[in-house]
Formats: sequence, structure tokens, C-alpha cells
Amino acid sequence: MYDLDTRKHALALVAQGFSQNSVSKQTGISRAAIRSWLQRIEPLGYGRGAECPRCSSSPSLPDDPGAYSYLLGLYLGDGCISSAKRGVYSLRIACADAWPGLIDACVEAVQRARPANKVCRVQRQGCQYVTSSSKHWPCFFPQHGPGKKHNRAIGLEPWQQQIVDAHPWEFIRGLVHSDGCRLINWTTRLVRGERKRYEYPRYFFTNKSDDIRKLFSDTLSAVGVEWTHCTRAGKEYNISVARRASVALMDAHVGPKY
Repeated sequence: MYDLDTRKHALALVAQGFSQNSVSKQTGISRAAIRSWLQRIEPLGYGRGAECPRCSSSPSLPDDPGAYSYLLGLYLGDGCISSAKRGVYSLRIACADAWPGLIDACVEAVQRARPANKVCRVQRQGCQYVTSSSKHWPCFFPQHGPGKKHNRAIGLEPWQQQIVDAHPWEFIRGLVHSDGCRLINWTTRLVRGERKRYEYPRYFFTNKSDDIRKLFSDTLSAVGVEWTHCTRAGKEYNISVARRASVALMDAHVGPKY
């Protein structure tokens, strides 16, 4: 198998105007190989075997911690990892068609997390699955495990918490983009004896997992956002951000889905 530098050199000669036949004679590389490299320069499997920052001999943080923090939020909300063939795992994050900007942001975050791996969009009714295959997704998301997330303990590894502490708003944005929303609530109040309708913006985050809700609320507290728990059928289920100053903070750093 020819290495990547050899392939780039051959294609550089073609780009300079040499014919494929001439390049083949100069380099000893078959014309068929050169033709195939014009379609795909990377060797088959390139990227899946790219070094993983987490399982290398000296573990390090992902190359783009901010993008990873956002992706971690998306994964905890609407993501899953499934095993495929030959030890490869597929990361899949469900994104509603209603938010095309969110889908683009998700694709970019996955690509930044594993730059050498291909990212695909798989259309389904009402949503797209952003998917990518790698042997190392469980290294990036040690929360991966059998069953649904809300049926098992979910916690961050120290290195993940380090990233969230450094990039809290990216983590909050990922969680809101997956399982949250910004909406307009309304109530009524008496004004000079007359009851009038009053509208105000509010953020909600909904997740069945007590652990994931706590990760969200702890990070909100760390950046100065006041929040409250809302119950459904007597059980804590939603986290609400409704105070004006806290909503303003969320608007400045998160904003509505788009």
C-alpha cells in the first residue's frame, strides 16, 4: 500500500500537467492506482486508525475541546453509540429537520472531534441522523453502555469535567439543542385593577435522567444562571430558566434553536 505522501506526490505531478501515463512511468505507480486516487486519496480505512487522544500512551484532550463540549451535550441528549463490524462503532445523533442550523452545527462538531473520519447525514421522517464511524467513539464518550441512559448512572470522567469547566456554555448549548427549548410563556396580572396578559421568554430542559439533569443544572449554576425544577406527575422532569437576568444570559450564549 502506498503511503499518503506518495499519493500526494503523484497527484501533484498530474496537477502540473503530466499525463497519468507519464506519472506512472516516472513513479512506477500503475495508472489504475493514480485514477483511483483522483477519486479518493486516503487509503481505505484511513481515519479509523488515526491516533486517538484518549487511548494513546499519553492520553490528552480532544483537539478542539470547545467543539467536544458542545458535542458531549448533544450526545447526552439525543445521541447513541452502537457497535458495527470489526470493532468499529457508529456515533448517531438525531436532529429534527425543523432546525437546519442545528444539524450543520452538529456535523461540524462531530467533524472537529474526529477530523479524519467521514460524517454522514441520514434522512429519516422528520429528522436527520448525523452519523460517523470510528473505533474510538467509546473513548470519547465513556458514558456509552447497554440500555437507555436514564436507566443507568451517568457521570463525567475527570477529563470531561475539565473540558466542561473550561467550556460551560458550549456544553449547555449542546444540551439545550438536544433536549431543550426557548419558548414564550404567558400569565396574567392585575394592572390598575385590570387583568392583563403578560408574556415572557423561558428556557426548558427536559430529560428523564436525574444524572443528566444534574449535569445541566450544575453547569447552569457555575455560570450564574438561576434555575428551578418543574415536575410532571409529581416527578422532577424539567428544568426551567425564567428569571429575566438568567434568560438574558442564556440568550447571549445559547439562544433559540435555528
